[in-house]
Amino acid sequence: MTEPEFDLHPMAAPETVEERQALAERVCEELRRAGLPVYRGDLSGGPHSRPGADVHVTPFVDGGVYVDWGTDAELRDAALDLFAQGIDYSEPPPVVRHHNTVLQHMGAALLGILASAGFEVEEPDGHGHGSMVQVKGLRP
Repeated sequence: MTEPEFDLHPMAAPETVEERQALAERVCEELRRAGLPVYRGDLSGGPHSRPGADVHVTPFVDGGVYVDWGTDAELRDAALDLFAQGIDYSEPPPVVRHHNTVLQHMGAALLGILASAGFEVEEPDGHGHGSMVQVKGLRP
């Protein structure tokens, strides 16, 4: 019997990953200066469950530096529990709407704060990255 083959994403060069790591640290610094709770989710080794800005680096060729907002577990779990039970998407329960609204507003805030701090930012494809913000680098 043969082992199944998986199509893994190609990894970026070590120098590229190092540049992304340095960029991620600058992003954390600027978000802290703005007064936001921030952590490096990719370095924690655990589940991404802390509230605040989760900054992480993906090491793939098509990867980069991403920032995602996490709500407190009380709001997140309440919304996800209802979502898992099945909801009417045309009229979601108030806690699900609130959770989604918080993520939308915080995503917009992250975009604005990081752009103001001199970063080149964009909203990546929502299907692959949800509500994350991608930091491309520093603006020239």
